[in-house]
Amino acid sequence: MGTVEVILIIVVLIGLVIIFKTQITGVVNDIFQKIVSQTSRI
Repeated sequence: MGTVEVILIIVVLIGLVIIFKTQITGVVNDIFQKIVSQTSRI
């Protein structure tokens, strides 16, 4: 794989993260809240 292909893949991934930033942070926050609620029961 060439350098140009690697750079294009990285640019696309960064673009997707920027586009779906709010959805990603919402999912991550939900996961952490579930983990905290489960560990507090123990």
